[in-house]
Amino acid sequence: MNLQIRSAALMGAAALLGGAALAGCSSDSSPSSAASSAAAAIGSKASELASSAGALASSAASAVASAEAAASSAVADVTGGLDAAGDVKLGTPVTSSDGKVEVPITVANGQGDPQKYLVQVDFQDASGNRLDTVVVTVPEVPAGGTAQATATSNRSLSGQVKAVVSRAVRY
Repeated sequence: MNLQIRSAALMGAAALLGGAALAGCSSDSSPSSAASSAAAAIGSKASELASSAGALASSAASAVASAEAAASSAVADVTGGLDAAGDVKLGTPVTSSDGKVEVPITVANGQGDPQKYLVQVDFQDASGNRLDTVVVTVPEVPAGGTAQATATSNRSLSGQVKAVVSRAVRY
């Protein structure tokens, strides 16, 4: 996302500089006043772009915080659950045509009774920053058996995305 914002800022600045250069060539104003006008226009556009970038970052942070709150609530609703992160394996994340990231989940129940699982999957960027989080319920995993599920991000994610099991509860 930062690369896209920077590219937009550079393209906007280039367009403004090009326009200022043309205005300087065809106008009666001096080169210094054309440069001054261009600098003011670039400063104004840079402010607009920075404001937009801030709004996008705030929106993304809000979406992640909302997803995290929902995940925490879902895990808190499980009574008598036991940590089961070791029972869960994730496959390779893939981006679907709508931009959402999907990752296959395999749950292995080593218990003597059928179990239900609640798995929280975090989607992270290459630096380990959380981009999104989801909770997947795997209803009945047979005793000594396995079950499959899929975790899908709540929104479109871009860049290199990895998936990690944040929490898993067996109940």
